[in-house]
Amino acid sequence: MKKILLTALLLSLCSLGISRENPQPGQGFIDVPGGPVWYRVAGDGPGIPLLVLHGGPGGTSCGYSLLEPLGETRPVVRYDQLGTGRSGRPEDLSLWQVERFVEELDVIRRSLGLEQMHLLGHSWGASLAAAYVLEKGTQGIVSLTLSSPLLSTPLWIEDANTLRQQLPAEVQQTLAEHERAGTTDSKEYQEASAVFYKRHVYAGERPKRAASCAGAPWSQVIYEYMWGPTEFYATGNLVDFDVTDRLHEIDVPVLFMAGEFDEARPQRVAEFQKLIPGSRLEIIKDAAHASLSKKPDQYRQILKEFFASAEAGNH
Repeated sequence: MKKILLTALLLSLCSLGISRENPQPGQGFIDVPGGPVWYRVAGDGPGIPLLVLHGGPGGTSCGYSLLEPLGETRPVVRYDQLGTGRSGRPEDLSLWQVERFVEELDVIRRSLGLEQMHLLGHSWGASLAAAYVLEKGTQGIVSLTLSSPLLSTPLWIEDANTLRQQLPAEVQQTLAEHERAGTTDSKEYQEASAVFYKRHVYAGERPKRAASCAGAPWSQVIYEYMWGPTEFYATGNLVDFDVTDRLHEIDVPVLFMAGEFDEARPQRVAEFQKLIPGSRLEIIKDAAHASLSKKPDQYRQILKEFFASAEAGNH
């Protein structure tokens, strides 16, 4: 039955003049505005490819190797955004704008021939995914997954302040004092920040970085230039980022995901979900912002079921 459905899907795509030649497994570099970007394609399954956008800004795609088991059914494509990971590291700060990242994504998509794809963005990657479909349209986007999404910085900081108020009083005081003094690079501030991260980023201890991630460091420069010194203190050029008033324009199947203790608070993500008719929401228990690393099997299973539903037209 699965083979019959797949054949029917391929025939329907051919009748529309859409290529279904999937990218081949491997890795390489693609020149985008500003420099070279490293990418990796894992898996040679016949299904519609998945393109993954990592968080940050300034993060890397390395941790999303946990999605590569999905390669049995479809290619899984990930890349390190320019300026971080294995990609080029230009020093021009003017490059670190949402609009340029949108163009970068578009070049990568076209270079890899991803005329049809599932698009997944996590955290800042969800910001980029939403900005991309709102700027470029949804043609060829079979589904959109917004995982622990940053869709409004003002609302994110409102939620962060709510979570900060639940921290021990001495931790709150240390954070506030160093933010007022401009000493967020101090040891005391970092130690106090770690209390927030343990609760709302990792839901426990920070997972160890995989050995395969060696040689692919993140970029603190981009993180601080676009966001700020910590997850809960925004000072960069994303301070006014907000696409919530346009979410209703997204006309493809959408899945929202968040961890139970996520800094992207489930209550807020539920509000976003209501702005897109027919969209879905999944809350991963006993997880926080890093839900993929905490519950990889459950995360992948949710995606498998959502992709199957989207491809079947159950929207």
